[in-house]
Amino acid sequence: MSDRHSAREFLALLTDDFTELPAEPPTASASSPADDGPIGWPGYGAARQRARQRTGEDESVVCGTAHIGATRAVVLCFEFGFLGGSIGERTGARIEAAHIHARRHRLPVLSLIATGGSRMQEGMRALAQLQRIVRQAALTRQAGLPQLAVLRDPATGGGWAVLGPSADVILALPNAQVGFAGSRVRPADADPSAYTAESQLAHGHIDAIVPLEALRDKLSHWLHLLTTPAAEPAEVPAALASPELPVTGWQAVTAARAAHRPRAVSYLDAYFDAREPVSGDRLGDTDPGLLCGFGSRSGVTIAYAAQTGSRTTPSGFRTASRLIRTADRLGIPVLTLIDTPGAANDAASERAGTAAAIAELFTTIAEVTIPMTTLLIGEGGSGGAMALASPSNTWATPDSYFAVIAPEAATSILKHPPGATPEVAEQLRLRPQDLLALGIIRGIALRITLFP
Repeated sequence: MSDRHSAREFLALLTDDFTELPAEPPTASASSPADDGPIGWPGYGAARQRARQRTGEDESVVCGTAHIGATRAVVLCFEFGFLGGSIGERTGARIEAAHIHARRHRLPVLSLIATGGSRMQEGMRALAQLQRIVRQAALTRQAGLPQLAVLRDPATGGGWAVLGPSADVILALPNAQVGFAGSRVRPADADPSAYTAESQLAHGHIDAIVPLEALRDKLSHWLHLLTTPAAEPAEVPAALASPELPVTGWQAVTAARAAHRPRAVSYLDAYFDAREPVSGDRLGDTDPGLLCGFGSRSGVTIAYAAQTGSRTTPSGFRTASRLIRTADRLGIPVLTLIDTPGAANDAASERAGTAAAIAELFTTIAEVTIPMTTLLIGEGGSGGAMALASPSNTWATPDSYFAVIAPEAATSILKHPPGATPEVAEQLRLRPQDLLALGIIRGIALRITLFP
């Protein structure tokens, strides 16, 4: 299904007071309707003239500034009716000018993508625009400005490759055709379902699918979140369970494993007024057991990465790394919630690079400059839990534990009988009060107050 809206119609649906940026000066390759371009493609000038008459546009992208909700942004909107939304030299020049304007005026960038890729009638001069566009996106990223992308239908070829994945947040319309290979160039026996927004979401390449009727409000919320960072570190969430501390190590373990214990979703719901998730590691996978996103609390934004009690997969660690790096670029504090028996240790996870993904997350946290706050809300199993912990601002709830290794595994390694596990748990000193005495945590979170 093609996106039936023109660029101007799509802009009218999503924005207020759109003001088009000045068009770039005509280049030698596209200076007149009769010009056949940089490689002399027969009939190219006439094709451009027909596209102008059909669409009312003189290029495949419309660039300007507009309000989306309360936030002003630079908006790039493709006109698919103009030579299939293909990217030529003038397209690249307009996108470059739009990014320069965004950096000069400190505005976020929103790309509304509907493109078939590079314009073959301009040959390698068109393909070279991908480098030009990526450089501009990189400079805008370095400037600490948010970038969002919406994948319309279709979003294919180099346009998708450079404008989509370079964005901090990628949304898509339902059933949109999304993929590097367009429908006319992919293998004849290719599964068409692989080239859809739904497939891209399932495999960790985009963050969400949003119906058109909800897109305006969703973009408004996202732009507000990414442009209103909290000025202070994230507050430590209040504990949601009993304030009673465990007497023994094994009591700490059983309390953390209790089925009725509050989990990450309850903590996030209690902590944030509203939140938006990000999804996937951008490498082909997702981990539903690690929730990442940005949330609003008292009008300002805090990023979050929260384990939900399952074993965290390599994709989960990489998604958390992606989130924290994005938050660092945008100056947004981060809250992490730890609750995992440990990293996933099955064969598939090993093949996907568990150790490398954990190392990446450790390194990311070591390198960022934004403040991080961590609350241990349940199980803290070995390196899979420590990878998500703030080195200097980690707290624990009374119904949690943190251990160098699970008590059962320690018992097995030490060649003790299974009945010795409670004693080993005691020796591991894994209770919240033990962690405080050892200097591993800063304090214990209670329902109302915090004490160090």
